[in-house]
Amino acid sequence: MTNAADVEDSSNASRVRHLLQSRLPILQWLPSYQINWLRHDVLAGLALAAYSIPEALVNASLAGMPPQHGLYCFLIAGIAYSLFTTSRHAAVAATSAVSIMVGSTLGSMGIGDPAHYAKLAAATAMLVGVISFFAWLLRLSDIVGFISETILSGFKVGAALVIASSQLPKFLGIQEGYGNFFERIFQVLQNLGHVNLAVLVVGVGALILLLVGSRVISNGVVSLVVVTLSIIVMSLTSLSEFGVKVTGDIPVGFPVFGFPRLSFADIEEIVPVAFGCFLLAYVEGISMMRTFALKYRYKIDSGQEFLAAGAANLAVGLGQGFPGAVGLSQSTVNEHAGGRTRTPLSMIFACAMCGVVLLFFTGLFRNLPQPVLAAMILVAAKSLVNIPELKHLARVSKREFIVALVTLVSVLFFGILKGVLLAVVFSLVMLVHRVAHPVVSVLGRIPGTNEFGGTDRHPENETIPGVLACRAEGDLLYFNVENIFNDILDRVRSSDSPIELVVLDLSTSNHVDLAGARMVHHLHHELSSEGIYLILVGAHGDVRDLLRLDGLEKLVGRIDRHLTLEMVMNRKKAESGSSED
Repeated sequence: MTNAADVEDSSNASRVRHLLQSRLPILQWLPSYQINWLRHDVLAGLALAAYSIPEALVNASLAGMPPQHGLYCFLIAGIAYSLFTTSRHAAVAATSAVSIMVGSTLGSMGIGDPAHYAKLAAATAMLVGVISFFAWLLRLSDIVGFISETILSGFKVGAALVIASSQLPKFLGIQEGYGNFFERIFQVLQNLGHVNLAVLVVGVGALILLLVGSRVISNGVVSLVVVTLSIIVMSLTSLSEFGVKVTGDIPVGFPVFGFPRLSFADIEEIVPVAFGCFLLAYVEGISMMRTFALKYRYKIDSGQEFLAAGAANLAVGLGQGFPGAVGLSQSTVNEHAGGRTRTPLSMIFACAMCGVVLLFFTGLFRNLPQPVLAAMILVAAKSLVNIPELKHLARVSKREFIVALVTLVSVLFFGILKGVLLAVVFSLVMLVHRVAHPVVSVLGRIPGTNEFGGTDRHPENETIPGVLACRAEGDLLYFNVENIFNDILDRVRSSDSPIELVVLDLSTSNHVDLAGARMVHHLHHELSSEGIYLILVGAHGDVRDLLRLDGLEKLVGRIDRHLTLEMVMNRKKAESGSSED
């Protein structure tokens, strides 16, 4: 017989299990993992490792760190993030954008001691983790709601072009550019006379193999084949003498974990860069994750991603790394190689490969040519460009198409973070403008029915002479009531016949603030001064309460939920018929 204590223990265990599963999504997907998914995850993981390992070395130099620290970031952040993330395709590493921010900010401090510099970078990662944790704790994930699908449409194209522009110098063997997309392209055009033909041949060859090979075999296998062939070719030939750059040597072994010991003054200095890295990583990462979630029709928990980012960066800081983030190019490679994957296991496989390389095979990647790496990124970025999607926006909604274009151009001019934020602000301005100028419809009876609709689009709807039935298609709020007030008066004064009664239908106004109620006061006084009556119908419960408390029933009569537009119009029509008799 089951007693109450057993039931309570079972209930407590169930709650603990549910809490753990919600905080550690790996506990949700790992027990139900299917063996037929393994092939896609392994191939994607191997392709991701083949790309991310050399890329981590490059990004470490951008951050002003020794090359092995980039691998530490990829290994530690990737595993920690995979335990907490709700995204299938997110690949976490030392990204170029965050690395550049770390290098440019900490580098400008004039730190001459490499060991102290490394401690500052690790502490910055830990601060990013703390900020992410508090963002999760305070449920700040609602900010992602301002990044609409339309913004993502422009973001994807802009991100692809930014990624491509950053790789062209490596692909052509010319001096690396700087600045925004247009500045980079201008610098590429300026240096076209200095293109290294050997680098170009290697890059074009790899690009052709990747594009053609992907039509024959899977993308992950193609990437691995191309990387392996390029390393063999570089090892057996003297292409390096012709200016084809390779990754170079890296030390062997795992990092030593521990807290970076710094003074309070040091921590004070790195707080701004930590906030910058947090914002850049979140906007860049969540935009990319939402892109893939929409493409493959699954959901991500924006709040949980704060927790995942917090865990990843705290772990990286303890492991001598620097701030990590969901990488645009890394995630694209992951998706491009194994888009059918249903779990983040590909990221764990990639991290495992990184660990193996750190322990035994660091020498293998020293001969990986940079133009091959650039070709892989260009192919991956190509999948982000969806021209039919933009054409669909242009056909369906000009307003949304403009938002997408603003996002695209902003990303190209100002970079990922500033570009997306500017697009969000532009989108909000357009939304506020739209809400501030709601349509005021003149209503008429739809022929043969008891329903009412707008007469602007359907002039056949029946109106009653001397009566103006109108409806503001939106809420009555402080920033739009003046426009609604003027629009109704304009309708009254431009009517073909003298208006005796105005019926204001509030059925589409879910919210009315005090300014909205005062506008109705002013409208009553303005109309009554011209001998016109005002009646309110269709008000919702909260709206009725506010209008009554503001004293409007003394002016316009009972504000009743039972009084409908149909009843008022029928009564007025009957009165008009009696007058004619």
